[in-house]
Amino acid sequence: MNVVDSFLDIRRLRDEHIDAAPAKELATSDPVREKAALLHPQVQHLRVRETRELRDARSYVLEPDNARGTFRIAPFAAGQYLSVFLRIGESVLTRPYSISSGPLESLGCNAYTVTVKRTRGGFASDYILDNWRTGTTVDVSAPEGTFSYEPVRDAKCVIAIAGGSGITPFRSMASSIADGFDDYSLTILYGSRTREDILFRDDFDEIQRRTDKVRVIHVLSDEEAEGFEHGFISSSLIAEQMPKDMPCSIFVCGPEALYRHIRGELERFGLPGKYVRFEMSPYAGKIESGDIHSITVRCQDRETVIPARGDEPLLVALERAGIGAPSRCRSGECGFCRSKLISGDVFIPEEKDGRRLADRKFGYIHPCCTFPLGNLVIEIPSQK
Repeated sequence: MNVVDSFLDIRRLRDEHIDAAPAKELATSDPVREKAALLHPQVQHLRVRETRELRDARSYVLEPDNARGTFRIAPFAAGQYLSVFLRIGESVLTRPYSISSGPLESLGCNAYTVTVKRTRGGFASDYILDNWRTGTTVDVSAPEGTFSYEPVRDAKCVIAIAGGSGITPFRSMASSIADGFDDYSLTILYGSRTREDILFRDDFDEIQRRTDKVRVIHVLSDEEAEGFEHGFISSSLIAEQMPKDMPCSIFVCGPEALYRHIRGELERFGLPGKYVRFEMSPYAGKIESGDIHSITVRCQDRETVIPARGDEPLLVALERAGIGAPSRCRSGECGFCRSKLISGDVFIPEEKDGRRLADRKFGYIHPCCTFPLGNLVIEIPSQK
């Protein structure tokens, strides 16, 4: 029998093996798929177990909603976030919120804690703070994001720089270290306006009593007080915390103004890129355009025409129109909202253009950081 005949004989041999095999029921469970569903669920159905009041903010403890089919929270790395799925009036949207509880802390009580701060003009944050109460049902994504400590990449010494509610992922990291879940030293430089504006002050005091691997230095811009630094987080203050005999990683999380300031302060150190990490943030620049454009949106076999403002990202226009466009980080990096620009011109801020080179070449965009310059035709993926 030649090679060709042997290959063609495979079908006969397969049929003989099938006929000779005993009849038995197919497996009703797949351990691999079950594990994947636990670690990476497409959606987690949760409910508010508890609320904790903070200054201009509130922490929400979110537990599984057994009645809707979620029984265990998905595990996460300290520093990751949840995307919260919201429907506000006719708008359908998502918002990312960092998990402020530690991994071991959350798994122990089978719940996440997220902290929401009220911001001026905050559409989603205002809705959450005004409407979420104990018992409120909430849908969220699996934990996501790369703003977490990675031993292979990061130094054993980490300096965290935070401003305002940007402290939330560092609260998770500090808790993770105190619980023995992660092993590195963490110094947090936390900028606030006054002592009253400091979030998690008592929590950090308790964490520092539990471990000598976490240290918090408070920097107050609008108040002078004993035991607190005054002014803004500067290169000299950062240098004071850097070890002399080992490398150091820098993690930064806060408002865009902090990012612009800290980038300049870090230039003097000449650190390798892998040692400097900025948490993702939406574009905060000014777009001088109040024009209203017509956007034709294609999704599978549907086509919808919606208005879009020239000074707002396309994603906002989609959400306002009630179109459930996929999105996660809202910062141009994760690519979850990746869509095809069929026709028309757009503006994409260079510092927020996280597209792959091939996507730039073949006309794909990230609507979360893309602004229309005229009428457009776009094709978006289906929200599953």
